Amino acid sequence: MRDKYDQSFAVDSVQIMKNRYEALDRIVLLNEYYPANAAMILEVLQKGGDETEALRMLDAVDLQLKDDKAYQQKLSKRKWHHKSVKKLTGLSAFDWMNISEWQDFKIAVGKDKKLIDSVARQTGVESRLIVACLVGEQIRLFNSKREAYKKWIGPLKILSVESQFSFGVTGIKEHTAKNIERNLKDPNSIYYLGPQYENLLDFVGQDTATVNKERIDRLTDFHNHYYSYMYAALFLRQMKMQWERSGHPIDDRPEILATLFNLGYIHSRPKANPQVGGAEIRIFDKPYTFGAIAFQFYYSGDMYDLFPYQRKKFDWESEG
Repeated sequence: MRDKYDQSFAVDSVQIMKNRYEALDRIVLLNEYYPANAAMILEVLQKGGDETEALRMLDAVDLQLKDDKAYQQKLSKRKWHHKSVKKLTGLSAFDWMNISEWQDFKIAVGKDKKLIDSVARQTGVESRLIVACLVGEQIRLFNSKREAYKKWIGPLKILSVESQFSFGVTGIKEHTAKNIERNLKDPNSIYYLGPQYENLLDFVGQDTATVNKERIDRLTDFHNHYYSYMYAALFLRQMKMQWERSGHPIDDRPEILATLFNLGYIHSRPKANPQVGGAEIRIFDKPYTFGAIAFQFYYSGDMYDLFPYQRKKFDWESEG
């Protein structure tokens, strides 16, 4: 132990990460034999203790258990063993998160955190779930080969606002927007959310032409993406309500909710075993589905500091 932890013991960031992986892996093994010791060492790490100190604690236990053949055999096979340790690259297991454009996207969506959180509070839809749908819509546009990316998305670190077939940063189609609005007002609709949501999308104008213009204007506002997020959140909540009333709740299925967000009302048919899917998205020639992208982002832990997980994806604010 003295030789192992002498002054030359590596303490660079990569080694610190490796030390932590090793310590956690060995704690899991020790827990099989002596849970009390494993719990005490884990507590050291959880309270911000030094990884090297935790490794010393583990080495002390290993020394005590040097004659325990079963323990020593398992110990020698652990993945962190120096002979089989792979170089830590700092890359994500999700390939598309390793492209430089992903870093630009994270900066861009970070600028909208207050708007997204505001919508989340008003609708009770978890911010991270809203962002999962945003990722699916935006990541295909964050392509360094696109002129739009070269001109303003990349340099300015801003989200792309669609303004042709779909609108806004979340790609809401006009007929989908109209359905969302209609379902908010119709108590007989299977998508109806209750009186507290009825006025969230009210218009200033009254006649059809004025309303149609106002709808497109607020969705395509380059400076304020509030309504892009509001329409997306309300659609997700309406899907949740439809499936819940049909006896097939999908509250805890972000990948299915995102798939439905991409496919629209017409493809929302509640059933016991829904499949992940949606439009194909190619990221540097590798194909993904919209739902798969949303799923991978949601559970990746990326941007957890900005958009943390809530215990419930809907009505989380009521938990106090």
